[in-house]
Amino acid sequence: MTPGGWINLILSVGFVTVLFVYCLIRVLRRPAKDHTLAHVEPIERDETDAR
Repeated sequence: MTPGGWINLILSVGFVTVLFVYCLIRVLRRPAKDHTLAHVEPIERDETDAR
């Protein structure tokens, strides 16, 4: 492979690796939330048509 090909390969793989590590760090360091599920209203049979 030519030197230009090696440079292109190293830059491409390096960029993707750095981006992957950055995304992992952002996800794993995110502070924990109070709840994990969205709020779901209970469905009553008499209120089904009003929604």
